Amino acid sequence: MKMRISLAQMNARVGDYDFNYNKIIDFIEKAVENKSDIILFPELTLNGYPPEDLILKTQFLRESREYTEKIIEYSKRKNIIIIFGAIDWDIESYNSAFVVYKGRKILDYRKMFLPNYSVFDEKRYFTNGNEVEIFQIDDVKLGVNICEDIWVPNGPALALAQNGVNIILNLSASPYHKNKNISKLEMLKTRASELSSWLIYTNLVGGQDEVVFDGGSVVINPYGEVKLKAPLFEEGLYTLDIDPYETTRANLREGKRKHYSYNNYNTNKIHKIDFEKNIKKDKLKKLDFNWGVEIEQTYNAIKHGLIDYMGKNNFSKVCFGLSGGIDSALVAAIASEAIGKENVLGILMPSMYSSKGSVDDSIKLAKNYGFKTVEVPIKEIFDSFKKDLNKKMDQVAGLTEENIQARIRGTIVMAYSNNYGYLALATSNKSESAVGYSTLYGDMVGGFSPIKDLYKTEVYKMANFINEKEGYDIIPNEIIMKVPSAELKPDQKDQDSLPEYELLDKILFSYIDREMSFNELTDEFNEEIVRDIIKKVDINEFKRRQSAPGIKLTERSFGKDRRMPITNGFKIWEK
Repeated sequence: MKMRISLAQMNARVGDYDFNYNKIIDFIEKAVENKSDIILFPELTLNGYPPEDLILKTQFLRESREYTEKIIEYSKRKNIIIIFGAIDWDIESYNSAFVVYKGRKILDYRKMFLPNYSVFDEKRYFTNGNEVEIFQIDDVKLGVNICEDIWVPNGPALALAQNGVNIILNLSASPYHKNKNISKLEMLKTRASELSSWLIYTNLVGGQDEVVFDGGSVVINPYGEVKLKAPLFEEGLYTLDIDPYETTRANLREGKRKHYSYNNYNTNKIHKIDFEKNIKKDKLKKLDFNWGVEIEQTYNAIKHGLIDYMGKNNFSKVCFGLSGGIDSALVAAIASEAIGKENVLGILMPSMYSSKGSVDDSIKLAKNYGFKTVEVPIKEIFDSFKKDLNKKMDQVAGLTEENIQARIRGTIVMAYSNNYGYLALATSNKSESAVGYSTLYGDMVGGFSPIKDLYKTEVYKMANFINEKEGYDIIPNEIIMKVPSAELKPDQKDQDSLPEYELLDKILFSYIDREMSFNELTDEFNEEIVRDIIKKVDINEFKRRQSAPGIKLTERSFGKDRRMPITNGFKIWEK
């Protein structure tokens, strides 16, 4: 007996129960149409992930239960086993997976391992479960667990295997960061192989504030072979026929399960389903999607993160400062490709220090992509500002003068945003944000920061990737080859106050993403350079707290990942 299982790789909206319910129903209808026996949805499908402090609102919990009951009621009319994620609650709340069939709740599994690192705060909201849950169709046993449960080597998946499960079904909400899907896939292959079990893994897709869920749902057989690999960053229903007795044959041949010591998880009764078998199924086409290389994945993460942030927050157009530099050029390119050139406005704001090339390069970029530009020179505004300030305070000069220019530009960008309802995009990268090479209330202004978690060297890498993808220099080579400059004073260059970006990014990655200390860094890098960079990173925490949200791309993004106190006395660079 083969089983037809559909994976609903769904893009949910946090807190929008009606939207999520209707989308769940649409997926079920499609799965029924292709005669699937089971449809598996991602983690917290009904609520959206992560709901954060919405979970503390009892009305939010009541509606979760109300819509859960609606799905159960709807299932009466459909011959398909539906497995979806939703919050269950009493005096506590639980991250749960519901298995329903023909108007009955077969089981309600409560997630055991609650992640509390990186962007996850599940221990803040949920109480963990303590029972593995198994349901049975004829003599085939299936077990359910949720996301983190499958990452634990001796966790609930092992308990399911020890209780004779043929198929493990995992509901996940696993966000993207660079290279994660590679290590995750290897882990899933290992888990399926070591347990001699089919592993059905369905992941959420789409952007939610700073995180992007990349999909990449997979089906892996008991030998660790990938039999279905859904695309990244794309919503859809993906279906496969599997032979559950492959588990039996694999285990009899290799005998792995008998060597594991029994764990302490409680096993609830096995829930038997009198399932009406679907017959006369058409043969399915083989599905195998290419996930692409790292830079392509990162580009798609930014693009889809921007699309969803705008769509879920009711924005249709964007505006941003277009300086002629690589950062704003990359933001312009991504925005044009994500939401369409007709929805993009680049604002040129030349000053007395702006080179002619910066203006010309910006116009060339805009023509290549076909988006609109407007030019608002800032010299007269700056002169007026400076004249009035000079009457009230000592001579305005130096850094104050530079920051006034940046803040004038920020005010202009926000004026267009306010006047036309555009989403203002900040264009700072991770390298600049790390060392504070940006102006608070100036070039940092905006409602969203697409490349906030992209190091400067990666900005160049992505620009080159886009040009290779397009087959010509759609981002003008003059912009890519230009020496980076804020153009806030004569002949200014980024490297006047920062080391070369190749060196800077290596030190920043080691200090931020790998948490290396001052003494450890000086084993590899120049002590004075390390001291200067670490000091810049540490003293600019207050700036980063006030920056626009941006898409998480690395293991340690600023914000939810890296949470450093602004006020602290651990200043190793002073010792």
